[in-house]
Amino acid sequence: MARACYRAKGPLWRRMTESALPGPSPSPTHLWQAAAEALADEIARGALPAGARLGPSEVARRFGISRTPARRALDRLREAGLMDGEAVAPVAGQAPGSRFSVPRQLTVPSGWERLYPVIELAIMSRTPLGGWRVNEAELARHHGVSRTVAREVAARLHQRGILRKDGSGRWVAPALTPDYTDELYELRWVLEPVALEKAAPRLPPGYLAGLRADLQAAMDEGALHDSAVLDRLEQQLHVDLLSHCANAALMQAMNLAQSLLVAHHVLYRWTLDLFGTEPFLAEHLEVVSRLDAGDIAGARDALVAHLRISRRRAMLRVEAVRDLIQPEPLPYLVRLEPA
Repeated sequence: MARACYRAKGPLWRRMTESALPGPSPSPTHLWQAAAEALADEIARGALPAGARLGPSEVARRFGISRTPARRALDRLREAGLMDGEAVAPVAGQAPGSRFSVPRQLTVPSGWERLYPVIELAIMSRTPLGGWRVNEAELARHHGVSRTVAREVAARLHQRGILRKDGSGRWVAPALTPDYTDELYELRWVLEPVALEKAAPRLPPGYLAGLRADLQAAMDEGALHDSAVLDRLEQQLHVDLLSHCANAALMQAMNLAQSLLVAHHVLYRWTLDLFGTEPFLAEHLEVVSRLDAGDIAGARDALVAHLRISRRRAMLRVEAVRDLIQPEPLPYLVRLEPA
């Protein structure tokens, strides 16, 4: 069964799992997950009606995989209540359909790419609670990958600013303490306005109008309760727009500070109800509107003001999450003692 990453400690808690059935996941971690999710989607849509029979050999042929992941996929479907033995179980409201949809070959990202999102989420979900040491050997063993893949994942996390080496050369993820959050935000309000100024002349025609429309739509439609929308809007200003800056060294220097955006991806899921409205939407709109009007200096000032205010809100989110969650142990993450 899917393992819950957290146990609830309060009403704002959002349950999170490594994967969920039924329904497809955008980046399955294993072939068996990909097969299970594809079949679950077919069952939900009625492409696989109740009573249709599926055995390991048939699943293996349909998806171009071996019998081992095929058997595991079927086990997962049984655990989810979508299969009864080798027969598809009845699903309420299932539309009639043909027995099978068009077979397809599964394509799963290889190596570190398929594992990276899982590890990133596991680490950043825990940094509000403290610092963590990452054991490469245990990471490889837990996920059934080679040490080379585990090492590449750690290197990419380091590149993203999520991991660093301690004095003994071990990978550690620093805790999101108030002091560390302060340091990262100070970096952001020094570096991001410079990148904004350099990016502004390189933006494609109509780019800023599109951002304004997205922000206004989110404000009109009440995006407060949709963490995916908030994630996307944060990405649009602080990553996508700034990526038009041609100074590669500056962009690399921003990686460490922007690890906070990864943390926000986690924090938004649990703290959507923390504020009556989502304040950053209007602040982003101010930055984009000034840019669109050609007021680069005003846009820089608005961005700095936004980041200074965001620092305090981020701390409030971290404090709220710290009171809400209790992580289940993972063998490759070891809690660091407070300094």
